[in-house]
Amino acid sequence: MTTEVKVPALPESVSDGVVACWHKQPGDAIRRDEALVDIETDKVVLEVPAPEDGVLEKILVADGDLVLADQVIGLIGANGSQRPTAVVAERAPRQAPAVVSGSEQKKPGPAARKLIAEHELSGEQIRASGRRGQVTKGDVLAHVESQQPSPVMARQQPEKTEKPAQPVAPTPGLPEVEEDRPQKRVPMSRLRARVAERLLQATQTTAMLTTFNEVNMQPVKTLREKHRESFEQKHGVRLGYMSFFVRAAAEALKRHPDINASIDGDDIVYHGFCDIGVAISTDRGLVVPILRNAEYMSLAEIEADILEFANKARDGKLSMTDITGGTFSITNGGVFGSMLSTPILNPPQSAILGMHKIQDRAVVEDGAIVVRPVMYLALTYDHRIVDGKSAVTFLKTIIDLLEDPASMLLDL
Repeated sequence: MTTEVKVPALPESVSDGVVACWHKQPGDAIRRDEALVDIETDKVVLEVPAPEDGVLEKILVADGDLVLADQVIGLIGANGSQRPTAVVAERAPRQAPAVVSGSEQKKPGPAARKLIAEHELSGEQIRASGRRGQVTKGDVLAHVESQQPSPVMARQQPEKTEKPAQPVAPTPGLPEVEEDRPQKRVPMSRLRARVAERLLQATQTTAMLTTFNEVNMQPVKTLREKHRESFEQKHGVRLGYMSFFVRAAAEALKRHPDINASIDGDDIVYHGFCDIGVAISTDRGLVVPILRNAEYMSLAEIEADILEFANKARDGKLSMTDITGGTFSITNGGVFGSMLSTPILNPPQSAILGMHKIQDRAVVEDGAIVVRPVMYLALTYDHRIVDGKSAVTFLKTIIDLLEDPASMLLDL
């Protein structure tokens, strides 16, 4: 008996994926629920488990190939039932697709729609060979190829005097390739491409403005150093700075609801909860998992969730639920040594807080110059719905809470 390995259902906002890596090869024994293949989407990497015990017989889709939801990508046989075949199964000879009338055709798939738009075609002109009359990517490519001039027609064209080939001009701004100056060109991962798309979208569709301030981290630093060991022994996680910032941000969002809002068409949506995204850097790119209802979370719960998200992000196991939504974001460039930056919004959120490196600085307190650990803070906000006064007072609220953490922890 042969069992099909299928691409799992994709989220509503994700149309397709790419086979990132097969963990097994034909002939390998596999167990039910064992990680079999990774599917990379533009948001997360989906781990596809083996549906049954057995032996991997065929891999129908190779690494790097585009796949759609519910597509069969491999076959599993019972132990000893069939000798495994090549890595990618040979495709059967292509048969001429049956012509399906326009009224019977289903809506083309995402890849087919993209090609139809690129070649300015009409779906009704194309022979549909997909299941239940759907136009596939292969149907579009075959149609485009059929419209090219045949070799006979090409010979009937008047011969043109061949001109010497002109050297291809390099892309402006790129250095010329030289033997002793090697370059490497690699395609963007889907996650990196999606991040680039969203960052560009944010700069083009929002009115971003950034305000800056500084916070004396001595009170938090003193509290952290005093209770760090006992906190870790009791809760099993380290007490970091991020949990203090999440708590301060959640409290400030409750006091300034216009920061915890977003634009939806012609409406402003005010969120009655604080779902705070914490940016995490991975080898594949930046991800922002969400701390749900952060206003009710303790420091220990925040630290535990951040640690879990970091481990899942490193292993590529974040789910769509983990990274979907969010009403506010925090990013910490200080872990890489950044002193100051201007964070970019994560639409449709209206604000994002940027943390930076803690640096000892000379400050004036009560007329005396003293050294204090200071961090610069940056708040980028959407000026369409957040006024400058609201942004500045929101950031000042966060600073006041961090410089007096007891009032924040005691809910004063």
